[in-house]
Amino acid sequence: MGELLLRTFSAFFIFATFFPLVKWDYWWVRVFDYPRLQKMVIILILAGLWLLFLEQAQGYEPQLWMGALLFCAIYLAGKVLPFTILGKKMIETVPFDQSRGIHLLVGNVYQYNENYQKAVNLVDGTKPDVVFLVETDKAWENGMSSIEKHYPYCIKIPLDNTYGLLFYSKLEILKQEIHYLIDEEIPSLELDMKLRNGEIITLYAIHPTPPVPGENTESTERDAEILIVGKKSKQNQKPTLVIGDLNDVAWSYTTELFLKISEMADPRRGRGLFNTFHAKVPLFRWPLDHIFLSKHFGLAGLKVEKGIGSDHFPISMKAVLTVQDNTETMQANGEEKEEANEKITNGKEKQD
Repeated sequence: MGELLLRTFSAFFIFATFFPLVKWDYWWVRVFDYPRLQKMVIILILAGLWLLFLEQAQGYEPQLWMGALLFCAIYLAGKVLPFTILGKKMIETVPFDQSRGIHLLVGNVYQYNENYQKAVNLVDGTKPDVVFLVETDKAWENGMSSIEKHYPYCIKIPLDNTYGLLFYSKLEILKQEIHYLIDEEIPSLELDMKLRNGEIITLYAIHPTPPVPGENTESTERDAEILIVGKKSKQNQKPTLVIGDLNDVAWSYTTELFLKISEMADPRRGRGLFNTFHAKVPLFRWPLDHIFLSKHFGLAGLKVEKGIGSDHFPISMKAVLTVQDNTETMQANGEEKEEANEKITNGKEKQD
């Protein structure tokens, strides 16, 4: 019985390692993108259990299972490595300069969470320049009202469908556009903002729908919204930030494609996972909330903040504008661009 269970679990996790390579958009495929580190740890445990069978087993079965599992572990380690201190940084570390810098706080508050004061205390304690909160309804708008005295620029779109958003800024907003890129019930923001030294940056704030049963059985709309914003940020000549709960992990194919299309940087690379979900289940955590930067910026700080009662941890970042022109670019090849356009088209067709 023990060997049967070991074979079953070993086969499943070998399958789970490579199943995300299938480019199907169904949620039951894409869900295997998320627990990459967890899969690696479990696979190493399974390989260790097969090692215990070596002396009592006949034939080469234990060696074959161990070999397959170790191959999977090496493959997954290669995927996790870029999100450790051993990986290559996509953006350099710089000291914070308030005149050319921006301090952001991004959080999914979980609409049914009523710990408004915890969120207020976090904002008061960290004093960011920009606060972006999602899953905010009218109760959350009221609960956060006390911080408005510190934030003269506010955009409030409270909704009861878990896609409301609240945006607070100490920095002047020169232009604001509210978009419904894929779904008429899911807003996103495109803003031009002025830093303290007068330089202009663009910020995109989004919260696409997750591929989960009961909400959206495919990731097509999520992927389309992410890639639409990627193309918009590429076409924008100003220094750019993309922030929000993307409902996608930092190592997924869609996120990697977004980085190639947008030519932006992921500050997690070479620094750590900075997991933001699930706040209440320590064994199942991965990075779902993101802050991407164009390469006009250097990174002065990145931190997962303490919990506010949500299923997500907030994440904060300090970035500094270091150059005016994006001289370092990453070109997406024709095949990748074509696939991105196809996802965008499919997302728009689903909206129609």
